Amino acid sequence: MLGDKIIVCRDCGTEFTFTAGEQTFYANRGLQNEPSRCSSCRTTRKFNRLFQDEEEPSGYVNYGTFASFGGRTPRQMHTATCAQCGQATEVPFRPRGDRPVYCSDCYSRIRGQ
Repeated sequence: MLGDKIIVCRDCGTEFTFTAGEQTFYANRGLQNEPSRCSSCRTTRKFNRLFQDEEEPSGYVNYGTFASFGGRTPRQMHTATCAQCGQATEVPFRPRGDRPVYCSDCYSRIRGQ
C-alpha cells in the first residue's frame, strides 16, 4: 500500500503532495520518476513550451505546435535579390553569396532553356 509523499518543487520551492492515487497512476503508466514540480509549475512549463516564439540558436524559428500546416511547421523564408532582374525575392534557404539567387520568374526562364 502506497502512502502520500511530500515533495519540494524544484522551481518554486513549495511543498506539494504526491498522493497514493497519483503514485498508482504513475506506476500503471510505467513512469519511474516522481514529479519534481508542483502542478502550477508543470502547467506554466507546458504553457511556455507550447507558446514560445523565441528563435532557436541555429537560426531556425520555432513556430510552436499551433502554426503547423499538414503536421509540418512552415518554412522560414530569407530575403534575397535576384541575380538576373534585381527584384527582391524570398527563398527557403539562406543565401551564402557564392552562387546566384533567382526570383521564381527568372528561375523558370533559366530552367526552361
